[in-house]
Amino acid sequence: MIKTVLFDMDGVLYDSMPVHVWAWSEVSEKYRLNYTPEDFYLLEGRTGDTTLDVLFQRTFQRNATEKEKKDIYQEKVCLFNQANTGRVMPGAKNVLERVKAYDLEALIVTGSGQHSLIDKLNQDFPGSFRREKMVTGFDVQYGKPDPEPYLMGLEKAGVQASEAVVIENAPLGVRSAVAAGIFTVAVNTGPLPDKVLWDEGAGLLFPSMIVLAQNFAGVLNR
Repeated sequence: MIKTVLFDMDGVLYDSMPVHVWAWSEVSEKYRLNYTPEDFYLLEGRTGDTTLDVLFQRTFQRNATEKEKKDIYQEKVCLFNQANTGRVMPGAKNVLERVKAYDLEALIVTGSGQHSLIDKLNQDFPGSFRREKMVTGFDVQYGKPDPEPYLMGLEKAGVQASEAVVIENAPLGVRSAVAAGIFTVAVNTGPLPDKVLWDEGAGLLFPSMIVLAQNFAGVLNR
C-alpha cells in the first residue's frame, strides 16, 4: 500500500527549468564551457558542484576547483533568482490535492540549492511539505543520479521502497529513483523526447501534471 509520494521540485512543482537552463547557459558562456542548452535538461537533478565537474571535464579535462565551483555556482544562483518568476507548474496543485485526498504524505527530493524556491513551498502548497522531511542539494553527498537522495527520502518518510511513489521529470532523477527501488512516474514537462525517460526506467509517463492529476487513482492502483 502506498503511503508516501516523493516529489522532485524543478520541472514538477515549479515551471522553473527554462530559467535554470538560461542561467546555466549564461555562466557557461562567460567561463567558456562547452555546452548546449539541452545539456542542462539532461543534467537536471545533479548538484551544482557535479554539474560543473561534468562541464569542466568536457571542456578542460579536469574537475572544477572548489573556488570555481563556489564562484560560478553563486553567479548562476544570482542570475536564476533575478529571472525566476516562481510560476507553479500547471496541475501541480491538483496533484497535491489528490495526495491529501488519499491521506498520503508528500516529501520533496530535489537537487536544488535554490533557497528562493525551497522557501516558497509553504506559500504555494500550504500544509503539504515539512522542511525537516525535505531532501535538498544541501543534504546529500552524491546527489542524483545516485540513489542516495531517494534512499534518504525513504528514510525520512519512514517507509519501504514498495510503499512509495516518485514523481520526476528529469532523466537522472528517474534513474536515481529507480536505483533506489521505487516505482517512478515520469512527467515530461520539458523538451526531451519521451524515450529518454522510458530508457531510464520510468514505470509510467504523463505529458503534464494536469494529466497526472486526472489519472492519479490509476497510479496508486497500478
